[in-house]
Amino acid sequence: MALSLSARLQRIIEAEYPRFSATEMARRRALIEAALAQADVDHLVFCGAHRFGSAVQWLTQWPVTVEAVGVLTPGRRDALYVQYFNHVPLARRLAEAAVEWGGKSAIDTAIAELKKRGAKNGRVGVIGPMTFTQHAKLNAAVGRIADLNRAYQRLRMVKSAEEIDWMRIGAAMSDAGMLALRDGLKPGLSERALGDLIERAYVAEGGTNVIHYIGVTSMRDPKVAVPAQFPSTRRVAKGDVVFAEVSAAFWEHPGQVLRSFVIGEEPPKLYRDLHAAADAAFDAIAAVLKDGAKPADVIAAAGVIEDAGFTTIDDLVHGYGGGYLPPILGSNSRPAGPVPTEPFHAGMTVVIQPNVVTEDGRAGVQTGELVLVTATGIERLHNVPRGFARV
Repeated sequence: MALSLSARLQRIIEAEYPRFSATEMARRRALIEAALAQADVDHLVFCGAHRFGSAVQWLTQWPVTVEAVGVLTPGRRDALYVQYFNHVPLARRLAEAAVEWGGKSAIDTAIAELKKRGAKNGRVGVIGPMTFTQHAKLNAAVGRIADLNRAYQRLRMVKSAEEIDWMRIGAAMSDAGMLALRDGLKPGLSERALGDLIERAYVAEGGTNVIHYIGVTSMRDPKVAVPAQFPSTRRVAKGDVVFAEVSAAFWEHPGQVLRSFVIGEEPPKLYRDLHAAADAAFDAIAAVLKDGAKPADVIAAAGVIEDAGFTTIDDLVHGYGGGYLPPILGSNSRPAGPVPTEPFHAGMTVVIQPNVVTEDGRAGVQTGELVLVTATGIERLHNVPRGFARV
């Protein structure tokens, strides 16, 4: 399935290895160095493992594979220690850092580099996931460690124009997966086969799977209200509802789209009402969301869900891209914690996802997608048609 991309985005996807510009990388460096100064530290250890730890790619353009530990010092070239040894050659091609094998222990090698750079006790910060052993070793070597994860998270909440372009590609790949699911749905396919339909749509274009959560249940006797994180062997049948949450990523820059489909017949009243409430909630949130909008106003707008006699089973709105980001908002009937007071800002990419379910948790639908917050409203990043489609 060909992706629907502008010529500018097509040039990015066709590069042998796509790269962010020197201007963009300098912007990120300046932001991180300002965060170090704010925390009163001189050096940063940034790390990731098993494809988790977005700061490594954000700072160096190397996606984490098994393990990567970096050392950043203002005025010095970054050092990046990569496991395994056979991952080093590609890391040296992609990373804007001095790349070496981490040896027996990447954190030990990073600590040795910190000592060469004259790191003093209490003057080192950390971003990224760190094991108990790694933390203990670093703490023994440099004393108190400043946790800069929250500061990093804030840096990722508002996206640059280049980052938004890459997320547009991730959104197009996610669209391709959802459309492949819609167009390939038929009775007899297992949930596993549905996942194959989705991934096949974007892997050939360079996309990678983040999630494809799928739910399948009878609309007359529903037992599933939310997509499952792991597929079962259940097979699709006429009269089923199939709902899905799909995120494909382009070099760790994802989209996210949620849709519901009915198989072979019109939905009964319960499902029509569920989806009508979800559509109304999406429209109400979209009408409120813009630069300066307050999270409390967004939650209030979604009150149409409770007005219809339903509730939710997942977060209603969350930031996305560089992690599962604030603000994370639940509904009135299923809060996600204290309601934040900081307003939305232009340049945020957030998922609006009214996941409307019955109060007994037996029936539900999914709809929603990633959007860009602007000065005057939202910009859709996805092109999959909205609505409760029959296939």
